[in-house]
Amino acid sequence: MEEIIAIITRELGIPSVHVRNTIDLLEGGATVPFISRYRKEATGSLDEVKIAGILDRMLELKEIQRRKEYILGVIGGQDRLTDELSARIAATWDPAELEDIYLPYKPKRQTRAEAARKKGLEPLAKIIMAQDNSRPVPVEKFISENVADAQEALKGAKDIIAEWVNEDTHSRNFVRNSFARTAMISTVVVKSRQEDAQKYRDLFDWKRPLSKAQGHRILAARRAEAEGLLRVDISPSETTAERISARYAKGSGEKSRLVAEAVADSYARLLKPSIENEFAAQSKKEADLEAIEVFAKNLRGLLLSSPLGQRRMIAIDPGFRTGCKTVVLDDQGQLLFHTVINPHGKSDDVVYAEMQLLKLIDKYDIHTIAIGSGTAGRETREFIESIDPGDVDIFMVNEDGASVYSASKVAREEFPDEDVTVRGAVSIGRRLMDPLSELVKIDPKSIGVGQYQHDVDQALLKKKLDAVTESCVNLVGVNLNTAGKQILSYVSGLGPALASNIVAYRNEHGAFRSRRELLKVPRLGAKAFEQCAAFLRIPGAQNPLDNSAVHPERYALVEHMARDLDASVSDLMQSAELRKKIEISRYIDDTVGEETLRDILAELAKPGLDPRKHLEVFRFRDDIADIEDLREGMELPGIVSNVTKFGCFVDLGIKAKGLVHISQLEVPAGADGKRRRISDPSEVVKVQQRVNVKVLSVDTERGRIALTMRSVPQPQ
Repeated sequence: MEEIIAIITRELGIPSVHVRNTIDLLEGGATVPFISRYRKEATGSLDEVKIAGILDRMLELKEIQRRKEYILGVIGGQDRLTDELSARIAATWDPAELEDIYLPYKPKRQTRAEAARKKGLEPLAKIIMAQDNSRPVPVEKFISENVADAQEALKGAKDIIAEWVNEDTHSRNFVRNSFARTAMISTVVVKSRQEDAQKYRDLFDWKRPLSKAQGHRILAARRAEAEGLLRVDISPSETTAERISARYAKGSGEKSRLVAEAVADSYARLLKPSIENEFAAQSKKEADLEAIEVFAKNLRGLLLSSPLGQRRMIAIDPGFRTGCKTVVLDDQGQLLFHTVINPHGKSDDVVYAEMQLLKLIDKYDIHTIAIGSGTAGRETREFIESIDPGDVDIFMVNEDGASVYSASKVAREEFPDEDVTVRGAVSIGRRLMDPLSELVKIDPKSIGVGQYQHDVDQALLKKKLDAVTESCVNLVGVNLNTAGKQILSYVSGLGPALASNIVAYRNEHGAFRSRRELLKVPRLGAKAFEQCAAFLRIPGAQNPLDNSAVHPERYALVEHMARDLDASVSDLMQSAELRKKIEISRYIDDTVGEETLRDILAELAKPGLDPRKHLEVFRFRDDIADIEDLREGMELPGIVSNVTKFGCFVDLGIKAKGLVHISQLEVPAGADGKRRRISDPSEVVKVQQRVNVKVLSVDTERGRIALTMRSVPQPQ
């Protein structure tokens, strides 16, 4: 572990003591959100990103260590392990170098070289490889009952030489370095599939230096290759083969000619394909990581969308042909009533829809209506506004993934007696109240904020998205007495089993009265309590700290502060004057530092403060109902629906989304009055951000809208 700590310290530039403490906490079962929030003294106040970086690198290095141990065992079992070989294996932490070292000892399937060895041709290969061109090749000596003639003998010897060249570390590094410097990635359309491949026509005969190829292009090319539409090739400079041959063929005689032929074969058949696979895998991994990182940022923006809060409301899943599924929810999101109205049908249906909706608004004292933003959403809003519903705020809600939720096991458990349309409408309403609590029930890949999510490494994607969800849930905090098991499962230290146990305990014993009561939940022990307690809130608890982010391990400290001021904890939380009298230096010790104390005071001032912004009503332009209504030069409001490496997509309130290319984004003017372009769209925009855009061009045939935000005043 010492070497692992040293490597991480060097690579990440974090002091070794903080790396060591962080690893100790992680190994002891602490979560990333817990460590970043409540162990600042131990880590030097590392944030979640740096702690996660330490965790990821530690796991990678441990995997390399396990691979080393396996390789040492294999080579040792062959009685070929020397002190020098052991030292080489111990010294490397480069996976490619480790596999190069192992390659000559790796158990192989029957190869051409192995078949030649069994025919007794290895001595001939050694004679040829020595390249003493002053003597002829003694090929006749190797003709036997297993070797028919000189041609077969020479072929076998060259196969052995080819394998030696392939397994030579210096050869592999030479070719690897050539790939790194000069490799080009290129595509060619499969002629017989040219018509099917039209959706990838931007990639026909595409060629770029691999080091400069954009990740999303690589993923698109690999997807097309998997579909049998394109062929993808990665090749270094054409001189690589010549230069590798020159390293081995040292003369102009027959033996040198044979060596040159063997090296050429080795390069074409073994070396190049092997190193190409390495670079293909590495470029794919880098593209995956880039796409996953973009997806993660988008998901974070979506999960932390502004909540409306607890309000009784009507939620509508709109539709033309089947009508609008309409539900009434109480301020906790519980279903009170549901029906179907058809404001887009015949005149009698429209009259009935108006009467029914106004009746529901009056009966349930409704001041909020949530409408799904999909098909018929705009028309449904216009209908509701036309009937003059009174003092009612109308919100359009992004409904991506609502249908996935409505057919899920989670939805069936919540509403076993309702059909999918009712569940979908409920989800739309709850998503308006609290996007985080509702969206955690849906597979992130179904909510429309990622690209190529089905093409990237699924294990890496799940790990990253789970980490983002966990981070968001713990940043906001969870109401212990109303939260479902889905959101509870993301609370630090819990998981699905303990989340289910908490809900079961709550159902049996009623609302939790204190955080300490969590210890009565089956299988929730001291360690889980340490990790989860501060992220769980109990509004109205006897101890006001139970509705704050102050950790129970610091309750005694807060009580000490209050006693020193001859006050109660409640007094301390309610009085800014009292808090100003606290001398932080008096409470610093070996376990509590100044930063933790300042965090505690900040939390006492605003206990349980939701970090998300308040939601405000937003309107798209009423005169834009379809792509045909757009004109070049129009300025209009929109909401960022997705951010990619090449720009962002903006919802304009119509079916087609508009694209703001990265070249059309800019950082607002600084003090010098200059505006600068950006290298990453996430520097400027995030999912759910409200923006103003100008239309650059409209392609109605392809459903494409080009937008700009340059020199367009943005909402404050």
